[in-house]
Amino acid sequence: MSTLSTLDDAALPTARADDDFGGKSSGRAFKDQLARVLMWTAFLIALIPLIWILGSTIYKGGAMLLDAGWWTRSQAGITARREGGGAVHAIQGTLIQAGVTALISVPIGIFTAVYLVEYGRGRLAKVVSFMVDILTGIPSIVAALFIYALWVTTFNFQRVGIAVCLALTMLMIPTVVRSTEEMLKLVPNELREASYALGVPKWKTIMKIVIPTSFSGIVTGILLGLARVIGETAPLIILGPYTAVIATNLFDGLMPTLPTMIYQNYGETLEPSVDRLWGAALTLILIVFLLNIAGRFIGRFSKVRN
Repeated sequence: MSTLSTLDDAALPTARADDDFGGKSSGRAFKDQLARVLMWTAFLIALIPLIWILGSTIYKGGAMLLDAGWWTRSQAGITARREGGGAVHAIQGTLIQAGVTALISVPIGIFTAVYLVEYGRGRLAKVVSFMVDILTGIPSIVAALFIYALWVTTFNFQRVGIAVCLALTMLMIPTVVRSTEEMLKLVPNELREASYALGVPKWKTIMKIVIPTSFSGIVTGILLGLARVIGETAPLIILGPYTAVIATNLFDGLMPTLPTMIYQNYGETLEPSVDRLWGAALTLILIVFLLNIAGRFIGRFSKVRN
C-alpha cells in the first residue's frame, strides 16, 4: 500500500504539468483564433469603402464606357447641357503624360537604387537617401508649384504638358527608388559572390544577375509609382490646364487628361456633365487596373530560370 501511494504521489506533479500544458495550449489557441477574427474583421471593414467606391463608379459611369463614341470622340463642341462626346482626348493625354513621366523616372529611380544598394557608401549615399526621403513626403501641389516657379516664372516658358511630366517625375522617382532598393536587397549575396568568383565584373553582375532576379519586384514598384501619379490633379491644373479637343503635343498648347476632365465636370448639376464625370473616373480606374494586370503578367514570365 505504501508503495502504491508513493507511486500515486509521484504521478501527481506529472498530471498537474499536463493540465498546465493543456491550459496553456488552449490559451494559445484562443488567442490565435481571436487574432484571426480581428484580422478578418479589419479586412472586411477596409473592404467596405472599396466596394462602395467601385460599385458607385461602375453604376454611375458604366453606361458611358459601353458607348462606342466614348472611345472614339472628344468633347470638342460639347456643352454642359449637351449629351454625347467621348474621352479619347483625355485618355490619350493621360497615357502620353504617364509614358513620358515613366520614361524619365524609371531610369533615374533604378540607377539611384542600384547606387544605394551596390555602390553607396559614406556621406554621399546618406545625402542621396535623405533626399529621396524628402521627395517621398512632398505633396503633389508643392511639386507643381516648384516646377511652375522654375518653368514659368524663371524661364518664362508656357504651361505645357512636359512641365506636368516634370512635376509628376518628382512624385514618381522616390516610389521607384524605394521599391527597387528593397527588391535589390532581397537578391541573395551568394548569387553576387558566385558571379564574382567566376571573374564577372561588378557592373555586369548587376545587369545580368541582380536586376533580372528582382525584375518582377521592380516592375511592381514602377506600377505603384504610375498608380500614384496617373491620378494626380494639382500638377495638371497648375501646369497643364484642360482642353476639350485632342492635343498630343507636350511642348505646345494645353493637354487634356482624365483627372482634369473630372475636375472640369466637377460641381456641375446637369446630368450630361455628371455622367461624363463618372465615366472619366471609371476610365481612370480601368487604366490603373490594366497596368497592374500587365505588371503581374510581365513579372510572371520574366523571372530568371536555372
